[in-house]
Amino acid sequence: MKQALIVWGGWEGHEPREVAEVLAGALEGEGFDVEVADTLDAFRDEEKLKGLDLIVPEWTMGEIEPEQLKPLLAAVTSGVGIAGLHGGMGDAFRQQTEFQFMVGGQWVSHPGGGGVTYAVEITKPEDPIVAGIEDFEVTSEQYYMHVDPNNEVLAVTVFPDYGPAGVPVVWKKMYGEGRVFYSSLGHSADVAAQPEPLAIMTRGMKWAACDL
Repeated sequence: MKQALIVWGGWEGHEPREVAEVLAGALEGEGFDVEVADTLDAFRDEEKLKGLDLIVPEWTMGEIEPEQLKPLLAAVTSGVGIAGLHGGMGDAFRQQTEFQFMVGGQWVSHPGGGGVTYAVEITKPEDPIVAGIEDFEVTSEQYYMHVDPNNEVLAVTVFPDYGPAGVPVVWKKMYGEGRVFYSSLGHSADVAAQPEPLAIMTRGMKWAACDL
């Protein structure tokens, strides 16, 4: 049985506990054994982390101590998968650039606030994480992100007022031996639980855990 750890906290506006519950339910539905923690001290035990298949941080902003961050980075470098969504991984620990490097991007703006209806375009429909999912719309925060050009981008969105280039929404990459997956969809639990965002996130978590 695959072992996963979800750690939630940080800014309450992203409903971290509720989103963690959605993600835990999705993983349990796929046969994962899931531990859920509400403290970054869950990252202190490097050997325990290295025994996991998947780590899911759900912690917008906040600060992480070196004794918490270093074991996390070491575990992913060694081959443990990591997956996250929206600000829970794409806007966590703003002062920690190595964390951002691992994630492959960092949130910088969401023009229009939280009530924007925007299109998500699947760019690699052959990838198993998004296979069979058609382009769709979501009403939420539309994340404009600074991203690593080496990410393997699976879906994008366009900001018409800023130009025609697609801004990545879903990507995967490697950090050392660890698989990294990110989706910018999931501002709140109701968005995270919508069919397309949840399907993409569930498959992304499975991919990060070498289960897809």
